Amino acid sequence: MIEIIAGIIGLIVGVAAGILFSRSSLNSKAKFMMEDARKNAENLVEKATVQAEAIKKEKQLQAKEKFLELKSQHDADIQAREKKIQEIEKRAKEKEQKLVDELSKTSKLEKDLEKQIYDYTKKHEIVEKKQAELNAITAQKVEILEKISNYSAEEARAELVESLKSEAKTRAQAHVQSIMEEAQMNAKNEARKIVIQTIQRIGAEQAIENSVSVFNIESDEVKGRIIGREGRNIRALEAATGVEIIVDDTPEAILLSCFDPVRREIARLSLHRLVTDGRIHPARIEEVVEKTRKHIEEEIIEVGKRTIIDLGIHGLHPELVKIVGRMKYRSSYGQNLLQHSREVANIAATMAAELGLNVKLAKRAGLLHDIGKVPEQESELPHALLGMQWAEKYGEHPEVLNAIGAHHDEIEMTSLLSPIVQVADAISGARPGARRQVLESYIQRLKDLEAAALSFDGVSSAYAIQAGRELRVIVESGKVNDEVAAQLSYDISEKIQNELTYPGQVKVTVIRETRAVNIAR
Repeated sequence: MIEIIAGIIGLIVGVAAGILFSRSSLNSKAKFMMEDARKNAENLVEKATVQAEAIKKEKQLQAKEKFLELKSQHDADIQAREKKIQEIEKRAKEKEQKLVDELSKTSKLEKDLEKQIYDYTKKHEIVEKKQAELNAITAQKVEILEKISNYSAEEARAELVESLKSEAKTRAQAHVQSIMEEAQMNAKNEARKIVIQTIQRIGAEQAIENSVSVFNIESDEVKGRIIGREGRNIRALEAATGVEIIVDDTPEAILLSCFDPVRREIARLSLHRLVTDGRIHPARIEEVVEKTRKHIEEEIIEVGKRTIIDLGIHGLHPELVKIVGRMKYRSSYGQNLLQHSREVANIAATMAAELGLNVKLAKRAGLLHDIGKVPEQESELPHALLGMQWAEKYGEHPEVLNAIGAHHDEIEMTSLLSPIVQVADAISGARPGARRQVLESYIQRLKDLEAAALSFDGVSSAYAIQAGRELRVIVESGKVNDEVAAQLSYDISEKIQNELTYPGQVKVTVIRETRAVNIAR
């Protein structure tokens, strides 16, 4: 028991000794760690102090640089303001100086004006005095002249006025003639330029259509088959087509005669199909003619559509498209109407472009200007008015309507497009080879030109030459002097322009000569 207690006591003493030892070792370790931490803290504080000093110096430098920058900017702003103020002060001084100069000039001008007024007053007084003296001297001279000439002052004045009138009229005519020649030259040059440019930019083919179409056949044997027994086939063909078929001694040819080119074309194609097929009898003829008529109607519409597409025209009424297509089978003065209308459309569009007008409307008016020439039923109205009615019916523009109706002066021109279309129509028709003239109308036009010149006093003879493009007028030298000849040329040209219808232009030349003839024997 004692041993146990002694053992327990020994154990307790050992544990206590161990605890004491461990505490002493821990205290020594803690002191070492605290010393080490203190040294580290001192190092950190030292490093932080060094960094803080560096940062402080850097910030001080930055602040100094910013201050210098702001100071320089401020100085620059102050200098700019001072410069601006100096400029304003300089301008103000200049304006002030100008005002001073102007005031001095004004005062000088006032003094000069006062001096001039004074001089003018003096001179006016002198002039009035001289005028009174002149009037007195003139009255004395008039009395002396009246006594010498046995003329009163009024009579002498009247005679002088008459002589001055004649001289003034002669000079005025010469002046007017020179002005007109210059204006005509300039106008002709400009017009020629526009026309030449237009013609150069437009190329067109011409197709000459007649009232008679020729149908060629391989042999005269086919003629008999076309005629048929007792002429039944040819009568059936004429009844179905409305075309006169002429079968004569012309070898290998049959003539189709009709003023309606659409009917002629239907008859020609029908004959071609019948001859190719070989079955020619009245029932077959009616069938083929009906099919051909439908084909031609479709082709007319197709031609109209193709034409407006080529010209770039949009929104045209279907009936007007059909009328345009019918132009292909119509001729006017030997000129194909569709080709003529295309020419007029292109020429009018080119002129409108040169003059700054509406090109689309000009082209539209040029294409439609002759639609009155292809009526399905005959009308008593002129083709220009008939075409205008159709265009109005199908909703065309008012300027287009006026151009259609006025291109032959049937109505008054109210649009700038109207004279352009009229000129384009004349250009297309007046081109050499475009049209075939009827002999009677050609001769009548020459006679009308000569009669217009012979209606003036002093004209002894007149001759229309150059196909009616020039009129030579011979006057009596005793009745017409050189000045009156120039005026006579102008009057004749005005009368031709106002009263006659002609393509292109007519040159009027007045010839005056004096001949002295003696015979030596």
